[in-house]
Parts: sequence; C-alpha cells; structure tokens
Amino acid sequence: MAVLAALLVMAILAALGLWAAGAADLPGGAFPSVAAAVVVMAVGGSVKLSGDAGAIAETNADLSVLPLSVGLAGALVIAAGFLRPLRHRAVAGTSELAGWAGRVAALWVLLLIGLGLAARHRFTISLGEGTASDISDVLDASPRVGFETDVPLTLVFGLLWLAGVLAVALLVSRRAPLPARLLRFQESVRPAAFAMVVLLLSYVALGLVIGLVVAATQGHAAETLAVILLGLPNLLWLAFTLGLGASWEGRVEGPFGLPMPQVLDDVLRTPENSTLNLQTLAEYDSRVWWLLAVAAVMVLWAALVMAARSPARMRAWQHAVHMAVALMLTVLAVCLLVRIEAHYGLSLLGIGDLGGGLSGLVLLSPKLWTALGLALAWGLVTGFIGGLLTRRVRRHGEVETEPEEA
Repeated sequence: MAVLAALLVMAILAALGLWAAGAADLPGGAFPSVAAAVVVMAVGGSVKLSGDAGAIAETNADLSVLPLSVGLAGALVIAAGFLRPLRHRAVAGTSELAGWAGRVAALWVLLLIGLGLAARHRFTISLGEGTASDISDVLDASPRVGFETDVPLTLVFGLLWLAGVLAVALLVSRRAPLPARLLRFQESVRPAAFAMVVLLLSYVALGLVIGLVVAATQGHAAETLAVILLGLPNLLWLAFTLGLGASWEGRVEGPFGLPMPQVLDDVLRTPENSTLNLQTLAEYDSRVWWLLAVAAVMVLWAALVMAARSPARMRAWQHAVHMAVALMLTVLAVCLLVRIEAHYGLSLLGIGDLGGGLSGLVLLSPKLWTALGLALAWGLVTGFIGGLLTRRVRRHGEVETEPEEA
C-alpha cells in the first residue's frame, strides 16, 4: 500500500505539472512516457538523453535535475506507510526493521523497473519555416531527440533514495521504535532531525501559499502551477540557502531558463558563469533581502522546536552543537538536491548551431564549503539561543511532582 500510494501521488503530480507546462501536446503520444521519466528522475533515477539529425548533423543533450515536488510528495507518503505498522512499538529489533524495509524495497524495485521500461520515447523536432527547415529537409537533418531510462543505475539510485527516506522517517518520528542499541542516540538525534524536517516543510508550505496567490492574481497561472507541482522545493530550498548568505554559481543561455522568479534568470543570463547571492539579486530587486529575515525567523524557530523536544537536562551549548551539525547536514542535502545541469545543442558538420533557438544551457551549482560554514555559524548561534529560551518549557513526558507535606 505504501509503495502503490507513493507511485499514485507522484504520477498525479508529475502528470498535472507536465499538463500545466504544456506537455500534453507532445507528439507521438509521448505524454505518459515523459510523466514516467519525471517520476524516475524525482527518486534519483537516471534518464539518458540522445539525439541525431541525419547523416551530417548531430545533437547532444544532458539533463541533471530533480523535480523535488514530485519526490517530496512520494517520500512523505512512503514514509507514512512504512511507519504506520510500527507506531505502537517502543523497541524493535534490527532484523524486524530490516524485514519491513526489505519488503518495501522489493516492491520498490519492481516499481522502478516498470517505470524504467515506460520512460522512453523519441521526438522529431520541427525547425519551423524558413532556411533552416529547407536545409534540414534536403539534407535529412531534422533533429530527433529521445530519452530512455538507465535501468541498472536507476535501481541503484532509487534504492539509495528509498533508504534515505526510511532512515529519515525513523529519525524524525517520536513514536517509531529503534533497536535497543540505538536508543541512547535518540535524545540528541531525533529532536534535531525533526526540527530540520519542520524547517524544510515550513519553507514549502510558505512557498505554496505564495505561489497560489501569485497564480490567482498575477497571471500566467498555468506556468506557476507547473512550477508548484514539479519544482517548488527546488526554488524554496535555494531561497533558504541564499537567505543564510550562501552563494551559487551558474549560467543560462538560449531559450531555456530557470522558472519563476524572473530575477534568477536575469542574474544568470551572462556569457560567463555568474555568482548568485543576495547581493547580486538585490541589484535587480531589493526585496530579496527579505530572504535573510525569513531565514533568521525560520532557523530560530527550528532551533526552538529542537530544544523544546530535547531533554530538560541538556545545556545550551549542547543545543548549539546539535543544531549546527543538523543544519550543516541539511544545507549539504539541499545543495546536492537543488543543483541543475541541463544542455541541448544541434550542430551541422560539427560547426555552430542549426536554428540557434534550439541550443540552450542551464547550470546552477553551490559554493559548497561557504554554504556549510555559514550553516555551522547559524546553527551555533540559533541553537544556543533556542536552548536559553526553552529552559522553562515543559518537555514531552515530564511529570510535575508535588512537594511532600511535612
């Protein structure tokens, strides 16, 4: 049930997002295959792109991006299904947990194989009217682009994705049982893990509200809904790292680009790699400084949540250390998940681009060590403050004792 429910949710989100993006008009009945490919990519699977343009021309393409809206929805569903039969247990053996995970993984492998076989198609791209179209007809150089799933690699990364989801689910849930040998770690690990999940989901919830308002009031509703359904966490978790002060590098060329907001595309559409941070964004729109304020509030809130769920005997410096480590790992995960690398080009006789509008490039990668250093500093400060502010908060499970009468 967990695996099937996750598949259903991911397939619906992928299909609706692609439909809103206009992919329902793809030629040759490609829509189901593209939707399957989006689901494969959302769980870390590998989709290979290939192309050619007749005997004297060639295309090349590569794509590395995770549609995190689809992946996040699937992760939440499959985690809830995995935890449900374990919720009333205090302790579970390693073999028992491995058995539950193994059953989920076995069905997950079958699902990935089915998606891999379904996620393949081939397109012929029209160059429109004019000289480029005439040349392509005469020389049999009409560009054809296809995609297919690398099934073995998809199984590897898909199982790693599943393992990560199940591990995080066990770490976050207060009611999920752990093996006896791991119980000593739950007081320090579980509150921090829960706080980080709350932090990331809070960003998504806030962005969802803003996105729906934008779709209803600013026009371009279909494009906005496509971003929400396919890549909302991509944008919001990028904004989270920018709010912490992190910098990214990237470049945008050709007709392709980053989705809303437009300011991202403006900063990165340069001949060489550009730096994306609050300062460069503020040159185009000063409102981006609000990302700093939002990050400060959100991270402090996460620190308070972590401290409130931790044992009362824990000191403020311990909260600071736990928050710093948790925030560094969270920023590391975000940097790995949000990065983008996409390229498509068409050349004739190995020279130039045929119909220049068909060539495009989108690159976005983090300055990782700077981002991790900032996360460490933010975690230490907010964790210490959270520990001080929650000293008098009553912890879960604590029992107040009445003083004995003389």
